[in-house]
Amino acid sequence: MPDPTPTRPAFAPDVPAAIPLELVSAADAVARIAALDPFGRTWAEAQGFTGALGSVLVIPGPDGRLARVLAGWGAAEDRARGRFHLATIAAKLPAGVYRLAAAFSPDAAEEAGLAWLLAAYSFGRYRTRGGLKARLVAPPGVDGPRLETIAEAVFLIQDLINTPASDMMPDDIETAFVTLGTRFGADVAVTRGAALIERNLPMIHAVGRASDQAPRLLDLTWGRAEAPKVTLVGKGVCFDTGGLDIKPATGMAIMKKDMGGAATVMGLAQMVMARGIDIRLRVLVPAVENAISAGAFRPGDILTSRRGLTVEVNNTDAEGRLVLGDALALADEDGPDLVLCLATLTGAARVALGPDLPPFYTDDDDLAAELAAAALVTRDPVWRMPLWPGYEDMIEPGIADLDNAPSGGMAGSITAALFLRRFVDTAAFVHLDIYGWTPAAKPGRPKGGAAQAARALFHLIERRYGRA
Repeated sequence: MPDPTPTRPAFAPDVPAAIPLELVSAADAVARIAALDPFGRTWAEAQGFTGALGSVLVIPGPDGRLARVLAGWGAAEDRARGRFHLATIAAKLPAGVYRLAAAFSPDAAEEAGLAWLLAAYSFGRYRTRGGLKARLVAPPGVDGPRLETIAEAVFLIQDLINTPASDMMPDDIETAFVTLGTRFGADVAVTRGAALIERNLPMIHAVGRASDQAPRLLDLTWGRAEAPKVTLVGKGVCFDTGGLDIKPATGMAIMKKDMGGAATVMGLAQMVMARGIDIRLRVLVPAVENAISAGAFRPGDILTSRRGLTVEVNNTDAEGRLVLGDALALADEDGPDLVLCLATLTGAARVALGPDLPPFYTDDDDLAAELAAAALVTRDPVWRMPLWPGYEDMIEPGIADLDNAPSGGMAGSITAALFLRRFVDTAAFVHLDIYGWTPAAKPGRPKGGAAQAARALFHLIERRYGRA
C-alpha cells in the first residue's frame, strides 16, 4: 500500500537559476509576443499562444533548455469566476524551480503562492499518484512558512475526508486526533462507550451505540490557561447510513465525508498550534457511526440531552445535531470567548447555496462582519444566513422541548442552526453548515474532500488574537 503520510507542501529555495514565469492576459498576449526575440516570437506564434486562462507556453533558450514560461492569465471576467488559477498552470509545468516574473499586490501574491502549494495535493493512500513536479520560489513579500502551514493543514483535512470509513471509523479518527495533540504537546482526553452516559453525554451515546465501534467524545486543550478561550466543535459522524430512517444508496455514496466538520476543526487546530496563536484552544469532536442494529436509536424516541432539554427523534438521519448538541453544551460550560461549530449538517444548505458556498449563522453582527471579511481576503467563501426567530416554533414538537427533524422540509439549514443555538449561551457563537466536498475538480481543489472555511476561520482567529 502507498505511504499514507500527507505531503508536506513547501516553497523552493530562492536560487538564481529559477525559471521566470510571466502571467500574460489575453489582452496583452499579442504585444507580449511581439516583444520577444525573433526565435521566441516565432515559437510563440507556432504554438498559437493567446493568453487564454490556464494555458502554458514553454520557451526554450539557445541551448535547448527551458528559458522562460508565458502563462495565460485570460480576461478579468474569466478569473473572477474562480480562484487559485495558478494551480492549473503549476500542474502543467515540467520539473524545475520557477519564479514569478512580476510583482503582485500582497493579497494577489498570497493567493498565487497558496495556489501553487495546493496544486501539490494528491490522495495517495491506496494508489500511487504523480505529484507536482514544478516548484515555486515564494513570491516577494509573502510569509512562506505561514502559507506552508496552511497548505499542510488543508492537506490533512482533505486526507481525513477522502479516507473511506473502512479506515476512518471512530477508532481511526481518535488515532488521528491523538496524533495531532501529541505533535503539539496538547492534552487529549477521550470518553468512550458507557462512560458517555456517566459523563452526561447521552445524545452522543444514543446516536453511536448501534455501531461495533463505540461512540466517543474527543477533547483536546492547548495553550496558556489564561489566554482567551476559543473552542472548536466538529461533527465526527464517520459514516452515516441514516440509521433506521435509512438513506437510499445514492444518499450514502459519499457519506464517508460526514466527519468533514471534525476533519476541518482538526486542520484549523493544526494551523493555530503550528503558528503559536495566543489562545486557550479546545477542540471537541463527537466521533460516532450512525449504524443500524438492534441497539439503534429509533424514530419517536425521546432523548434527554446534557443541557437537560428533551429531544423528540423524528428522523434518525438528523443525527448530527444530536451529537453536536451535547458537545456544544459541554463547550459552553467552560465559559469560552468564542465557539466555532462546523458540520456537514444539512442537504438544505446545498440546495440554498450549492456545494461551494457554506452558510454560517451567528447572532453577533460584528463577528459576522469579521468572518465575511476574512472569507474575502482568503478566497475561502462563506455566506451569512439568518437565525430567523419566526421559525423557532418549527423545532418545538410539543411532546418534547425540541424536534430534531421538523416536518415539511422548509428552511432545513436554518432550523438546524436554531436547534444548535439552544445548547449555547456564549454570545460569540458561529455555526457553519459546510459540505466538505468538491464535486468536480477546480484549480487547487481536486474532486473529493474539501477544507471549507478553515482558512477564513484561521484568518479571523489570527487577527483577533495574534501570536504568543
